[in-house]
Amino acid sequence: MSIAEVVPSLLAGLDVPGCDNTLDLPASRRVCLLLVDGLGHHLLRAHAEHAPFLSSLAGREIDAGFPSSTATSLASIGTGLLSGEHGIVGYTFETGGEVLNALSWTRHDDHHHDLRKTLVPEVVQPHPTTFERAAAAGVAVSTVAPMVQRGSGLTRAVLRGSWFVGAAGFGDLALGAAAALTADRAFCYAYHADLDTIGHVHGPGSEQWLLQLEFVDALAARIADRLPAGSVLVVTADHGMITAGERIDFDTEPLLWQGVRLITGEPRARSLHVSGPVDEVVSVWRSFLGSRAEVLTRAEAVAAGWFGPVAPIAADRIGDVVVAMTGDAVLVRGQAERRFSALNGFHGSRTRDEVAIPLLWLSS
Repeated sequence: MSIAEVVPSLLAGLDVPGCDNTLDLPASRRVCLLLVDGLGHHLLRAHAEHAPFLSSLAGREIDAGFPSSTATSLASIGTGLLSGEHGIVGYTFETGGEVLNALSWTRHDDHHHDLRKTLVPEVVQPHPTTFERAAAAGVAVSTVAPMVQRGSGLTRAVLRGSWFVGAAGFGDLALGAAAALTADRAFCYAYHADLDTIGHVHGPGSEQWLLQLEFVDALAARIADRLPAGSVLVVTADHGMITAGERIDFDTEPLLWQGVRLITGEPRARSLHVSGPVDEVVSVWRSFLGSRAEVLTRAEAVAAGWFGPVAPIAADRIGDVVVAMTGDAVLVRGQAERRFSALNGFHGSRTRDEVAIPLLWLSS
């Protein structure tokens, strides 16, 4: 049961052709899907007293997929596919001769260099979205999300097909989600980002994070209170999060550079693009990292099903070697990614703390 199945399962109740309710979610003609960035299943269970409304809902644990990263998971929400099929294979990846930061749709080393013209979002991710399929079937489809995401590269790539409503804060988000369900057949996707941001800065489970979780719980309750009768509210997330322990700095470990042309991804899940023999790089990395990481060739990671089914569009983006950190170690780049490397909370790898996400629901 994965994040890729959430929207198709909900659209089945709206009679959208080709959609099956594989997750056995309650059917309704009006559906609000609230995605809380960074709300891991294990984190919610561990801090249930700070989220009494969310903890009271019916639900189950599902998987975010790999990498357990925002861009990848939002692409799975928007396409109904896993990363190996939709091709958004990480926070950053190589495509079209560039290292694309999928969240900002810029060069990873230059966030002022907009790549929407050279790496056209609809080409980078060409599959029809679940939103487009729903709209074509006559469903009123809306996205309620931070205003800065209107027309962004990632929105165009994976969430196109919906009417975008910009939200400036909690109030906008709650009222916008409720207002989006006035049509007879309506689907609203609402997105909240701040819990993830605070988790990155202060660490998941920190005092700041717990207070934000209380706000998120209140937000979900306010949305539920305002939904039209007969609606369904579904709450999920894109990944969990861990607090960083040991920091391994790629930029200060010359041994790790040998044979590596390019390193992409993020500190918990890295892709290595190799200029020499792949087996040599794998051997060095396995020896150096030991039990702190799983180090697989691309062929091994694909065969193990890490990315789900892998289409040609995604294969080269994955890299020749895939590194998934275990425990709480992170593989940072202290010089090339200074601000990113200094964060406290991370995600992206295959541990249950990162991959397990909640799927909760309430029928009004």
